[in-house]
Amino acid sequence: MKVGIIGLGLIGGSLGLTLRSLGWDVLGVSRNPQTCEAAVAQGVVDRASVELSQLKPAEIIFICTPMGLIVPIAQQLVPWLSPATIVTDVGSVKTPIVESLAPIWPNFVGGHPMAGTAAQGLGAAQLGLFKDRPYVLTPVETTPPESLEQVTKIVRSLQAKVYHCSPQDHDRAVALISHLPVFVSAGLIATCTDRPVDSVQDLAQKLASSGFADTSRVGGGNPELGRMMAQYNREALRESLLSYRQGLDRVLTWIENEDWAALDGYLQKTQQGRPKFL
Repeated sequence: MKVGIIGLGLIGGSLGLTLRSLGWDVLGVSRNPQTCEAAVAQGVVDRASVELSQLKPAEIIFICTPMGLIVPIAQQLVPWLSPATIVTDVGSVKTPIVESLAPIWPNFVGGHPMAGTAAQGLGAAQLGLFKDRPYVLTPVETTPPESLEQVTKIVRSLQAKVYHCSPQDHDRAVALISHLPVFVSAGLIATCTDRPVDSVQDLAQKLASSGFADTSRVGGGNPELGRMMAQYNREALRESLLSYRQGLDRVLTWIENEDWAALDGYLQKTQQGRPKFL
């Protein structure tokens, strides 16, 4: 069986490594010829090319490019597909992608693996990246059940935890637990770096330890990815940011009024709530 992967970075490379280990014949496509050569040399794919036409024999194709390229690449891919070919993607926002691609390719199944590392690119690809991680599939009314079933089987073979939901529910959920944290974390970094350079900032940099590292990690990630989260999931992210800002305003009021009982109740509630998301 043949699978195609467009975009040989962290996610596409990790998919290739894992699927090859399961016996799939993996065909890769990258815009960069050097990436194609490296992917073959590293055992990520069996064959690689800069040409989409190479994917004509593939039974299922994963589009693993940045979000802004998913729809244009899918549109370029359509002439090379047989009617039975299944196309899926790994974009972290689903509604605009599904709404654009479902009408032009009936066998499109929206997907989003909730896995990754701080490192990017083909060199960061790893076998087993998706093990025990959520992998969301977002079918719509026109999605063929057999196509959804096939993608579900492949995702389960990655040892991922498969979830099905609507594109809209997916986007609202990831706005809360993925996209909002990026901007909260970025705001934390900005608060520390935007202040005047003085002995306090210098001392803060020297004292920063695991707590700051944990809470600032996603805010120090790929700027392009953060911008695309905001661009493609604008309304859901806006709602989440407004809710977060209201929460900060409440905390500020309690501190200004020395309402320690209210603050204590708030922190007890957050302490009890955190395990639900782990």
